[in-house]
Amino acid sequence: MVTKKIYIKNMVCDRCKRVVAEELQKLGYTVLQVGLGEAELSVESGEIDMEQLREVLENNGFELLDDRKTQLIEKVKLAIIELVHQAGEQELHTNTSAYIADKVGLDYNYISSLFSSFEGITIEKYLILQRTERVKELLVYDELSLKEIAYKLGYSSVAHLSNQFKKVTGLTPSHFKQIKSDKRKTLDKVQD
Repeated sequence: MVTKKIYIKNMVCDRCKRVVAEELQKLGYTVLQVGLGEAELSVESGEIDMEQLREVLENNGFELLDDRKTQLIEKVKLAIIELVHQAGEQELHTNTSAYIADKVGLDYNYISSLFSSFEGITIEKYLILQRTERVKELLVYDELSLKEIAYKLGYSSVAHLSNQFKKVTGLTPSHFKQIKSDKRKTLDKVQD
């Protein structure tokens, strides 16, 4: 038995991990572990039918990542998504560049330069877009005040949240909450 790790784009939640695990098992692979953006398999011959795997993943909205730099970019995106959508308030009040560098295991300046060249936007802009989507989600749920949302997502003030939100959406958070017609985007489409 040989252990192989594959990297997968567009995995953003526990449901994604479950779908990938189920699909890999249907293909006859022994799944050792599935995390956001990756899966570890035990393969008898050491061979994986990459075309079959690519097709199954694409049919479920995922993409197989072959290139090391592409895999790195996906790790950065997953770290940001985890920070904004799953992390506690403690992590959101830490230094973002240090958090990402720690999660990815590389120098932030290198990561930032690579991300910008591949994605056409900075890590900071991607983070702002993710935070904006999270604000939209929390506004739609209507369980927290704007002040609570600002704190939860690591904004320095309600004014900072409102200004950033308006720059991205063209609406104030209160106007967005009132009309709720600006459809939220899926996490993998945030930069589009």
